[in-house]
Amino acid sequence: MKKKRLTAMVLAGIMMVSMAGCAGEKNTAADDTAAAQGSQTETRGTVSKILWEFAGDLAPQEGMETNKGTAGMLCGVSNGYVVVGGGANFPEEGPALGGTKKSYPDIYVLKQEDGQLVEVNHMALDHEISYGASITTEDGIYYVGGSTAEGKGNQVLLVNADDAGKITVDTVGELPFTFSDGFAALKDDVLYVGAGKMDGQATNRVFALDLTTKKTTELAAMPNEATRTQCVSQLLGDSIYVFSGGDQVAYTDGYRYSIEENKWEQVSDVQIGNEKISLLGANSVKLNEHSMLVVGGFNKDVYDNAVAQMAELKDEELQQFKLNYFGADPSELQWNRKVLIYDADSDTWTSIGEVPFDAPCGEALVLDGDRIYSINGEIKPGTRTKHMYSGILQMEE
Repeated sequence: MKKKRLTAMVLAGIMMVSMAGCAGEKNTAADDTAAAQGSQTETRGTVSKILWEFAGDLAPQEGMETNKGTAGMLCGVSNGYVVVGGGANFPEEGPALGGTKKSYPDIYVLKQEDGQLVEVNHMALDHEISYGASITTEDGIYYVGGSTAEGKGNQVLLVNADDAGKITVDTVGELPFTFSDGFAALKDDVLYVGAGKMDGQATNRVFALDLTTKKTTELAAMPNEATRTQCVSQLLGDSIYVFSGGDQVAYTDGYRYSIEENKWEQVSDVQIGNEKISLLGANSVKLNEHSMLVVGGFNKDVYDNAVAQMAELKDEELQQFKLNYFGADPSELQWNRKVLIYDADSDTWTSIGEVPFDAPCGEALVLDGDRIYSINGEIKPGTRTKHMYSGILQMEE
């Protein structure tokens, strides 16, 4: 069992993407437009479909000739700009051949022009970031943890773009542990972080960091699973909703956390008809106070089998499986292409169609007005894309 868990964690590290990568609006006592990671501007009405188009390629990172795409990026909206940055990829050999994963310090400031995302500014932080959690607020984009650099993995940063797109970064808090690959939400200047990895270990623990007093308090842990990474979440109303994720297997379950009661309760599984869907590695945006939209997700059967095979096979058989698995066409991995919406009022999931591009995991998913952007991400284990896509939300009349 110990060997199987270790191999599963290695595989998860290879395939790791960040769900808590994108942003939401801060909830204050005076402002009831709260959000968790993943959303920027709330929609009016019900989304019926999305009209997608190619929005360009992200420029190479500083010092690189080409951009192979990244997963697990910082992302959000600041002062009318789409801001993305950091993330990780395999710039040389892929994971099947023992390639090394690399994270980046680059921050891109983008502006929408006729459906295209045009670069306005490109700068670099003083350290690499990837797999942290981003939260868009009126104050800027909070970025939580998400760095392997010494002394940086526990920081809470506040990223802002000025009128010209110039970026400023301030450290506004610190957690008592490093944090990555989990969920984050912000309400009344209290930051809630949970699951993912804390000090490098997968967990189900949950904490609250008061950004005013700087005090950290441990809260009720997520139920049923001792470890849960790469889940999707949003703050809907006064509760945090968390779905899917995984570790040795992919999960399809869902939970609601009551901030007032410090209590978890189970809600609907991620399910369309009779099909339960894994959102492991997906990303989400908040549509309004009762609904969220999700793009991506590993296929549960394929992922579970890959973890099991890599735990049991040895030597040449293991290497051959890796070559076949990591060398497969994206369509063979059967990642979730459905665009899903969860409604907290009815506790139900619906699908509004499919993405017309390779299903991404760990993409930067950004909502800005009536447009949604899917930027980079992983299109199969170990392989990223540099492509960016822009979608116009179509509302029911």
